[in-house]
Amino acid sequence: MSRPAPLHPEVLPRLRVDYVDDTAPADLLAQPDVLAVFGFGDAAPVLDDPRWLRVPLQPYGPAPLEVWRGQAPVHHGRDGDIAWSTDGHLLFGAIEVDEPEGHTGQGDHSGILLAAEHAYRELTRFIGGGEFPHLLRIWNYLDAITHGDGDTERYRQFCVGRARGLGTFDTSQLPAATAIGRCDDARTIQVYWLAARLPGIPVENPRQVSAYQYPRQYGPQPPSFARAMLPPAGSAMPLMLSGTASVVGHASQHEGELLAQLDETFVNFDALIASARRHRPDLPAEFGPGSRLKIYVRDAADLPTVAEAFDARFGDRLPRVVLHAAICRRELALEIDGVHDIG
Repeated sequence: MSRPAPLHPEVLPRLRVDYVDDTAPADLLAQPDVLAVFGFGDAAPVLDDPRWLRVPLQPYGPAPLEVWRGQAPVHHGRDGDIAWSTDGHLLFGAIEVDEPEGHTGQGDHSGILLAAEHAYRELTRFIGGGEFPHLLRIWNYLDAITHGDGDTERYRQFCVGRARGLGTFDTSQLPAATAIGRCDDARTIQVYWLAARLPGIPVENPRQVSAYQYPRQYGPQPPSFARAMLPPAGSAMPLMLSGTASVVGHASQHEGELLAQLDETFVNFDALIASARRHRPDLPAEFGPGSRLKIYVRDAADLPTVAEAFDARFGDRLPRVVLHAAICRRELALEIDGVHDIG
């Protein structure tokens, strides 16, 4: 067991996110400034390195590797079920938790609640006892995300488990986050995150109700995340965008209309970036070469249409990866997250 510690606490954090083609993961992991590398889908290898994470979402077409670069030297290790790496300023962490047996039967979706509670309790323990207490960004991947009815729906159960694992928390300081459904029937929740020694600035979208203020109709526990996160002041890091979809206020829009949902999602990003620019005016007003997007698409048959829509809108000037994944509301066809910065 080992614990991360700051190496040069007087230096502000730096993070660059790249999508890299035609490079072996081992070659990237050999570079001294690499915090984490992510491979997507079944073709991604299994590697025994705490900085490598195999994301169980199938890409549409050849998928690049996602690479997080910090400041050299990067140190890494494991603490129980948690894999971690740090450059002394930022902390990457990941945990995978199997849903317990006996809680995955017909109509019983409490397994995801218990797995999420355990994952977040471990996460909270880990960062709470270290030098990187400020969560900036979290990703959650869980199977069968919309199975179940009413409050037994697995996403709603996940939200309850996440909140229990977090314990007492200040909603105004919640990190940006994504919660997306795996499509591989593996009842394992995968959670990974980025934390820092210094706090970021949460950003909300004026077109949307803050997720943590959703009304009771969405479940007993509102989702626990901010719409975006600006990095610690003065650091060389991008704006971190939460999973964003065709939601206005708290209601889904354009059910059954794929491209209309895509357009509404971009309107939400425009509003979110405008809010962030009030704190950081140098951010570009629109996506471009300094942005990196992950596009999650519910129905496999829609993948070509979404990919073509991105090609028509952005050409090759916006790095992205398109993934087959379930969205946390059944009526939503797609969701997008990513980072945004100066190109």
